Amino acid sequence: MAALGIAAGSANWFTALALGVTLLKCLLIPTYHSTDFEVHRNWLAITHNLPISQWYYEATSEWTLDYPPFFAWFEYALSHVAKYFDPEMLKVHNLNYSSSRTLLFQRFSVIFTDALFVYAVYECCKCIEGRKSGKELLEKPKFILSVLLLWNFGLLIVDHIHFQYNGFLFGLMLLSIARLFQKRHVEGAFLFAVLLHFKHIYLYVAPAYGVYLLRSYCFTAVKPDGSVRWNSFSFVRVTSLGLVVFLVTALSLGPFLALNQLPQIFSRLFPFKRGLCHAYWAPNFWALYNVLDKVLSVIGLNDKWLGSGVPACSPALSDSLGDLRLHSDGCVGPRGFLRCLILCALSSFLFGWHVHEKAILLAILPLSLLSVEKADDASIFLILTTTGHFSLFPLLFTAPELPIKILLMLLFTIYSISSLKTLFRKEKPLFNWMETFYLLGLGPLEICCEFLFPFTSWKLKYPFIPLLLTSVYCAVGITYSWLKLYVSVLTGPPVGKTKKK
Repeated sequence: MAALGIAAGSANWFTALALGVTLLKCLLIPTYHSTDFEVHRNWLAITHNLPISQWYYEATSEWTLDYPPFFAWFEYALSHVAKYFDPEMLKVHNLNYSSSRTLLFQRFSVIFTDALFVYAVYECCKCIEGRKSGKELLEKPKFILSVLLLWNFGLLIVDHIHFQYNGFLFGLMLLSIARLFQKRHVEGAFLFAVLLHFKHIYLYVAPAYGVYLLRSYCFTAVKPDGSVRWNSFSFVRVTSLGLVVFLVTALSLGPFLALNQLPQIFSRLFPFKRGLCHAYWAPNFWALYNVLDKVLSVIGLNDKWLGSGVPACSPALSDSLGDLRLHSDGCVGPRGFLRCLILCALSSFLFGWHVHEKAILLAILPLSLLSVEKADDASIFLILTTTGHFSLFPLLFTAPELPIKILLMLLFTIYSISSLKTLFRKEKPLFNWMETFYLLGLGPLEICCEFLFPFTSWKLKYPFIPLLLTSVYCAVGITYSWLKLYVSVLTGPPVGKTKKK
């Protein structure tokens, strides 16, 4: 009876959190939206009116279809609902079309598909262990995790103000992670394979899935002395995983293979001609590198110090996977897999090609799961999520959204810090003096960028300065979080052993 009471209580507060954030999303409908709004309207028109053979060739608009086929079919399905709202939005040559009905349809389509994200968060909460206080099992970690995911500031402003469909995509990823925690490996692999054919940015974390599934599902680890040896290879399990990936890929790319269009699709998915950096610098290594290169070029020392060589991200990524697999607890358990996944996401974000600033959510959201279980992970999470979310501020540059983004950011950050500090109050402090000083520096930075710089004479001559300052300052915090997480993995206990308490 007590267990049923706890379960019922959990369902009640989770439902309240989900309904509350859904109401907030509805209140954000009239806010500013970016060019991504027109991007997805155009994709609705392309998939609705044109045969499949022309989807990846159509170029009337500059916003051509550049997501994998499953997302194209997703737009196709949405278009058959959209026609009942406003058929004008489905005309290919009706560029930059907008109406109140189009706005409502596209906004509500994001809110509706977020139902998958809500369900995934609920499943992830089942994977988090509650904390015992006497004879009672406290649900506090699960409640905190629900807030950190459902009310995530970055996801709210990117999807429901800026406008994108990240919610249900992250829902697929989180649900896949939950299934791996629940030892439902084939289902987890299937969900991730489907996700890759919705949005190819998730290739960043594919190595973590590959290593974990091979290591923990297809092989049996024999550890008599704490060492790692792969034994008892399962041909049936490898075949089942391979078959799942093959069938999903065939369903996605098969029709285009028959049309001999795979080269055209890949040219759209991987447009390397766009250059190393995105138009708005993501707060990563390249932001720091570019600024240093510029400073040294001004003083005439760039050739001496930087030369023409460019650091590669592949060693960092491969070292992460190799050390996780062979040295630490790594990919033996699902939490080790999750740590590996986050390292892959952060390594790719820091060193990847043409990285979008929104990709930081690929590390922040899964790190939320670890943050409620261990104080060290909570510390890394708070630094990463605060700097990562702040780096998204330039996405919302219109005056009406300024108080909204500041208020939502403050509420989420204050709750995150206070709740995790309370959860780990009996352990060491989550921040040292240096980390505290750095995070407090975000306040003066925002005041300078939003309230002081617009009134200076530099606004017209150097309009990029607020973006540059934000990107570089946040890049320091994100790089620091990556290093801190990397060190915590490498200095962790060997495989099969745990730290003494």
